[in-house]
Amino acid sequence: MAEEQQRKEESPPVSAGKDAKLNYFYRIRFREKGQEFTASSELDDLSRGEVVMVRGEFGLEPACIICSAPACRESDVERRASYEILRRAAHEECNRYRNIPLEEAQAFATCKELIVRHALQMRLVRVERFFNGSKMIFYFTADKRVDFRALVKDLVQEFRTRVEMRQVGVRHETKMIGGLGTCGRELCCSGHMKKFDSVSIKMAKEQDLPLNPSKISGVCNRLLCCLTYEFETYKRERKGMPRPGKKIKVDGHCYRVRRQNPLQASLQVVDEEGEVQLLTAEQWKNAEPVRQEKKPNKGKKDRKTGRKD
Repeated sequence: MAEEQQRKEESPPVSAGKDAKLNYFYRIRFREKGQEFTASSELDDLSRGEVVMVRGEFGLEPACIICSAPACRESDVERRASYEILRRAAHEECNRYRNIPLEEAQAFATCKELIVRHALQMRLVRVERFFNGSKMIFYFTADKRVDFRALVKDLVQEFRTRVEMRQVGVRHETKMIGGLGTCGRELCCSGHMKKFDSVSIKMAKEQDLPLNPSKISGVCNRLLCCLTYEFETYKRERKGMPRPGKKIKVDGHCYRVRRQNPLQASLQVVDEEGEVQLLTAEQWKNAEPVRQEKKPNKGKKDRKTGRKD
């Protein structure tokens, strides 16, 4: 009873209005190794491992309770959940839910045999079977377009249900398979990311990261998704800082900016004697820019005549 009371206190209900019903929040997972989502429910006594029925895109879908999720404690903030838990799953629904991974594994093995038989240049990634059995989705990767019409006919004849073949990229493949990143933690794409943002090499340059492909590439051999996390912060902090190569004057002394340290708001500079120093934000914010004399362009050709000066 003490543990149950503590769990309820950690996850207080949130009401959307005076006449609204109280909602409790939980973390759920549709698959054993899938992503976690937040779901709301009127039930306050759901425990870890219970199978519940969730309102999904294609009707009721079973999910497993992972833990209770804390609600927003501010009175003027209403928490929004991705899904809604309607009820506990019945005994028959629990059995069907536990059999889905076995059915998907059998369908995966059957599809791989058919791919070899039809000599198709494709790699099967995952098979998903709807809870109501109305549809099966086969995810695959391929270097080019594949004519899988004969394969679909065999799959429909084998499983007697609707079959959809869906080609995905290497990023989505890695998200489905999962794994560990260079940081030692679960891959962001398979752990919490809902969509893929555009990643460019400019983000690595902005954060002073080594441009070694092995250092800034993920398991999918694409640029790390985490490069987007701090990019805006680095960009914002660099905005008001003197750029490398510029000369500044602080307390009557001239310095040439060698490197920016955005997170520390400091500058690495070289003084007139060639010694490297570190200027804090309080020092360089009052600095005066030093105008550099332009060197005459000797021997420059005239654009119109093509003659040198």
